[in-house]
Amino acid sequence: MHSEIAPQSSRPAIEPLVQRSRVEIIDRYRKFRTISRRHNGGAFKCLSTEALMEQARRLGIARGRKLILNTEDELALLYDLALYARQGGRKRPLDRYASSQRLPSDCDEARVLDAMLAARFVLIRVERRHPEAGLIVSDLMREEEFWLVDEGMESTAPVGLKMATRVYSPEDFHMAAGVFVPLAGVLLMSALERRPVLLRMDLDEAVEDRRFAEAIYREAIQAGVMEQVRFQDPLELADAIG
Repeated sequence: MHSEIAPQSSRPAIEPLVQRSRVEIIDRYRKFRTISRRHNGGAFKCLSTEALMEQARRLGIARGRKLILNTEDELALLYDLALYARQGGRKRPLDRYASSQRLPSDCDEARVLDAMLAARFVLIRVERRHPEAGLIVSDLMREEEFWLVDEGMESTAPVGLKMATRVYSPEDFHMAAGVFVPLAGVLLMSALERRPVLLRMDLDEAVEDRRFAEAIYREAIQAGVMEQVRFQDPLELADAIG
């Protein structure tokens, strides 16, 4: 694996399938966000306490059966891995929840759930504002640009900011699954150096490995990065169990 992420050439973002106003896009985004909260709440009920605590221990935020947090925003990292990250051939809580649902294939609930099942972990850089709503960001590992709609990030993220997140695409734009980790300083390389097995992988293989996200999240917690993060957009994972 390369020791640095090289700047990528600018590529045109995917244009909206249908031209819409900002109000229409944000309304659609908010509807999808509400639906995703319901799906996350259902998936969380398929997650055992032991599985949750095992993931917490791997992140270094559990002692015995107690969570030890510097900030509640660290819970977002725990829930992200527990619900979305794949581990070999095991079914995720999200998979088990989806198999129990009987949704019409053409409804928004099914569209959002299918997108969530295909969510991918990404390292991104903010390139510019989208002309209608959201941001155009670069996927630094896959060398492509995409349209990300997130009200909180749109209002706070400066151009050039690099971060780790998980995204899914229920329509012609992407949404975040609930986590943003700023890639400040040497955080990324420090995380990978603690997991040398990842450095021996190809980039595309490493980013698909749950240990990649886990290493970044753990390093962010230990470095106190999450103490500087505040999610302005309601975090659906936290809301789902709140």
